[in-house]
Amino acid sequence: MRGNHVAIAVLPACLLSACNRHQSTLAPFGADAADIRHLFIIMLVGAVIIAGAVALLMRHAVRAPEGAISHQKGMRIVLWLGGIIPTIVLMGLLAYSLPYMRPRPVAPADLQIAVDGEQFWWRVTYRPAGAAPVDSANEIRIPTGRTVAFRLGAGDVVHSFWIPGLAGKMDMIPGRTNDLIVRADKPGRYRGQCAEFCGLSHALMAFDVIAMPPAAFDTWLAGQRRPAQAGDGEGARLFAANGCNGCHAIAGVTAPTRIGPDLTHFGSRRTLAAGILPMTEGHVAAFIRHPEKTKPGVRMPSFSQLSNDQALALARYLQGLK
Repeated sequence: MRGNHVAIAVLPACLLSACNRHQSTLAPFGADAADIRHLFIIMLVGAVIIAGAVALLMRHAVRAPEGAISHQKGMRIVLWLGGIIPTIVLMGLLAYSLPYMRPRPVAPADLQIAVDGEQFWWRVTYRPAGAAPVDSANEIRIPTGRTVAFRLGAGDVVHSFWIPGLAGKMDMIPGRTNDLIVRADKPGRYRGQCAEFCGLSHALMAFDVIAMPPAAFDTWLAGQRRPAQAGDGEGARLFAANGCNGCHAIAGVTAPTRIGPDLTHFGSRRTLAAGILPMTEGHVAAFIRHPEKTKPGVRMPSFSQLSNDQALALARYLQGLK
């Protein structure tokens, strides 16, 4: 019995340990996720009440003497409890939830962010009204208090775009664009995730979401529009000599390309490899030499021909792109 009590006490703690405010539907920072949580709580309370009522009915039925309920009375109970009352409850829940399903309005002046799922990273393009687009990757920044329209697609296989604290999931399908309209209400750093199995490194396909005050976001976006401040040292030479510019673009340094992630302001990002590793010199160098060790199935080739010193020089160059 003591062991059972310990198990009962430990199990909820283990389940709660998997929840955190950075990636949780129960810790919303967006209006749509807050509506989803509200509906979840309403449904949960209703389910608990119904389950309790059924348990009391079962208790009464077990303890009632034989023949206490006639056939006619039993049929009335089945009709009301199995048909009429559930129908009324479900219709009420449907009527209550319909306003929450109304699409959020979007205006031509609202910010558009195109996000394409790749194997296994995220291509991000900011498209502010009346300004040139800004390319990025594996990190999304949004202004709080403003409507943002995500234009979601995929370059290879089906992915699923999910920021638990902001809104619900949305599929990303090759050859098709799906729209997800959101509004963040609280600044902070959060986490998104691919929610559709897309290959060997599906579980290693995440991204940071940074909700910023509008003025700070505008300043950041203006900085992202400027070309990279790149050096001309050993790292720059290695970048060109090993053909990195064939897949990766650096605005103001290389010709445009759409094969791999844009590296224009790579050094200003907080994580590496789509939210998997901290952005450190050692991690960048190791990923350059053997990306498949971090992400099985990744399409980026390994550069094992580079020595550790060369990989570190290249990593320093990339981290200087801010």
